[in-house]
Amino acid sequence: MAARRNRKGRRRNRGRFGFLYKLLSILIIFAAILAGCVVFFRVNTMMVEGNSRYTAEEVIAASGVEQGDNLFALNKSQMVSRILTRLPYVDDLSIDRKLPDTLIFHVTESTPVAWVESGGVCWLLDHRCKILEAGDSSLTQGLSQVLGLTPVDPSVGSRLTVDPEEQNKLDRLRSFFAAIAGRQMTGSLTSFIDLSSENELRFGYGENLTVIFPLNGDYDQETYELKRALESMDERGIPRTGTLDQNYEGRETHLLPERWLPGGMETPQTDGGTEAAETPEATQIPQGEEETDE
Repeated sequence: MAARRNRKGRRRNRGRFGFLYKLLSILIIFAAILAGCVVFFRVNTMMVEGNSRYTAEEVIAASGVEQGDNLFALNKSQMVSRILTRLPYVDDLSIDRKLPDTLIFHVTESTPVAWVESGGVCWLLDHRCKILEAGDSSLTQGLSQVLGLTPVDPSVGSRLTVDPEEQNKLDRLRSFFAAIAGRQMTGSLTSFIDLSSENELRFGYGENLTVIFPLNGDYDQETYELKRALESMDERGIPRTGTLDQNYEGRETHLLPERWLPGGMETPQTDGGTEAAETPEATQIPQGEEETDE
């Protein structure tokens, strides 16, 4: 009986030591792999793709990465954050590792779409209302001025901020930029984007047209209707001049002969603002059906 118990004890001991041996082997293999990564996979080549405003050297310098850094020890989120902070015109960025020694930066750059004035300085904005640059009026050629918002402590590289009572208008501006960009109509924005009204967003479109959207409307639908209205005007030979007012019930669109412009711009603002829509000279523009997802 004693001999049998001794044999069982030795088998249990071998089982325990076998498990510990396997665990120790796994740990040694893992440590060897980790040591190999530390020793062998070091940054030797860095490539930048998609850049035009910034040089590859500027992007790499902003990342803080240097040749010889360990490829796997690099924190990609920290690198992205540094680049976005130091290079305002970088809109989006991804970073790939390519073994054994290459780091690739994929850059998407912003373009200014509008500007806002504060403290006598012109602040350029991208479609997300990120401030790209600050300077004088020489920076603003061909861009729309945002009116009706008062920037709070603007700084290059940060998002535009306003007082709480203006936050809804800023949110609507971002939505407007997104919808206009989605229709590939951003290039036709001109002169001004006016948010001073409590229920309307007014903006210059092309050389001689002002467009009015409901401030809290669905801008995806509004831009669709604008595109259809412009097509209808072109088909009927109606010049793109005056005020195209879409702030009507039932999604009606009216073309007013007088162009609405903010005070101080070249054409005087009409006394009645958009009330000229009630005059017989206003033309109703036919609209298509509501856009649906196919």
